[in-house]
Amino acid sequence: MSLTARGEARLVLSVATHSSLDGVDEEFDVVHGDEPVVVSELRDTHGNRLHVCDVGEGKVSVRYRATVTGRAEPQIVTPLDEITFLRPSRYCEADELVATAAREFAGLSGHDLVAGVSSWVGTHLDYVPGSSLPTDGAVRTLLGGKVVCRDYAHLVVALLRALDVPARLVSVYAPGLDPMDFHAVAEVAVDGVWRVVDATALAPRSSLVRIATGRDAADTAFLSIHGAFVDLTELTVSATIDELPSDDLSELVSLR
Repeated sequence: MSLTARGEARLVLSVATHSSLDGVDEEFDVVHGDEPVVVSELRDTHGNRLHVCDVGEGKVSVRYRATVTGRAEPQIVTPLDEITFLRPSRYCEADELVATAAREFAGLSGHDLVAGVSSWVGTHLDYVPGSSLPTDGAVRTLLGGKVVCRDYAHLVVALLRALDVPARLVSVYAPGLDPMDFHAVAEVAVDGVWRVVDATALAPRSSLVRIATGRDAADTAFLSIHGAFVDLTELTVSATIDELPSDDLSELVSLR
């Protein structure tokens, strides 16, 4: 990642694998001009690893590399999760979609409801890179129709919350994604376990690696900037796996 800061700025990076993952061998470097930058790691309420640094005016490069072995245990839905991830949020206006959700998914529950929402969102939206705005939420996504991955996830999350099913957004590394980028998916509570839902079907769910978890993209942005304006001049994301698995969409899958 290459940046150009127009003045003194604080960068908050959410690109490192999630704190729930073990067996991670990683390197993280931030360089301002030719000088290394001191980076502090913080963890938020969702267990996301945030890397914070202060930079001056000029060019900044960020490099993160990780090798992940094994799989994390499926995450259990806690009583607090059942409250937090039912509430409407900045990009998931569940309260505005109650009537739509009730009409479209009447009579469905459990796994059938999750599959129905994922399929419905997948058929009602078109994946068009660069087509939506960073400020678009689930309602505007539904009205616009041409979106990117995070918009799919926001709409899935909002519809499920509108039906009293806890749901949240997760940023991930996605081997097999084309075009390659950071990816966003939904997680839904099914029988007390968090299961991944990707209405884009662009990458095998079992190959996804968790970066950050939250109510919506406001909690999972890969870069937040405070202070001066900072231009993102280059971004390269690469995620590979020894062999891409098949993905049976009728099966329940948890993130690694």
